Parts: sequence; C-alpha cells; structure tokens
Amino acid sequence: MTPVSASPGAAEDRPAGADTGGGFRKVAEREIHAGRVVRLTESEFSTPNGERMTRDVVHHRGAVAVVAVDGDDVVLLRQYRTPVEDELLEIPAGTRDVGGEDPAGTARRELAEEAGLACESLEELGTFYNSPGFCDELSHLFLATGLSPVPREPDGAEEEWMTIERVGLNEAVAMIERGEIRDAKTIIGLLLARRRLGW
Repeated sequence: MTPVSASPGAAEDRPAGADTGGGFRKVAEREIHAGRVVRLTESEFSTPNGERMTRDVVHHRGAVAVVAVDGDDVVLLRQYRTPVEDELLEIPAGTRDVGGEDPAGTARRELAEEAGLACESLEELGTFYNSPGFCDELSHLFLATGLSPVPREPDGAEEEWMTIERVGLNEAVAMIERGEIRDAKTIIGLLLARRRLGW
C-alpha cells in the first residue's frame, strides 16, 4: 500500500492565508504529531474582525463507509474500538490509505476485506464530515447491493476478531432508536439507505 497524506480537497491542502469561508483564514500551522493515520497540528486562524485564534486540528486522509444490503438485511460488523474501549456495531468502513484509489475503489476493497463481500452495484449516498469541531476527516458513504461472497482479508487485530452480523434493515433502524447502534457513520448510512430504497 502506498500511503497518501490526505484525501483530495482536504482542509490541510489549503495554503495558509486562504479564505476558509465566512471571512476566516488559516494563517499558520505547526505540526505536533504525525502518526500512521492522522496528523495533529496547532493551527492559527484570523477571524472576520482580524483577531487571532488557535485551534488543535486533526488531519485525516478521509474514509469510506458502505451500507451493504442483501434482500431485507444489512451487513453489520461488531468490533472492538480502542478509543471507547467497547465493541460497536458498525457498517463496513475504512481509511482512504491507498494512493490514487478513488472512493468507490476503496469502498469495494474495504467491503471485501472486512465483510468478505463483493457487490454488483455501488451507489454513493453522500459525504459527511465525521467530527468537524476538531478533525477534517471527510467520509464517502455508499449503498452496496447484489452481494456475493469473496475471501476476507482482515487487517489488524480488531478486524481479525470482529464478527459479521446480518440484521433486517428496519430492525437496524429500530436499534438506533433503542441506543444499541451508536456509531455515527452507521446511523447516517442506515437512515440514508432506507430512504434511498424507499422503505
């Protein structure tokens, strides 16, 4: 895999001094940490009235997430998430960490790696910022249908120990309402997919 520093159009690609919207401008940035997945910077901005403010900003390469629908069921993954020290039920997803790969290509790759599935149809449902208060991660959300099994290629301990579950799409939405699904991309994806499918 060839790592890339950021997804196309990520905020970190804007030069210092560029207008970021509403009269705010980034005027300086100091790198604090560069890790495998994210970079942390202390970024200075000019406000519309000329004052200065400093913010901690996490830069991320971007990600994809896939709502894989098979008949009336949706494919979910139950995996351990170290930051929250708990297992979460999620749709397949992954980081855009292969240079030159478009979001749809990443979505197909992650669906195969995590869920062991290929799809005949892949339709983009939209994009969203995961946590724009501190991070520039932009996620591309897809609906996958016409599923067929392929070999899984788990990447890391979390994926090795994850379980794959199939839940009725309407039941998955009910699980959101009961607080049993708490992952943001999964909530967004399930609700948009149900609307797109007209259920």
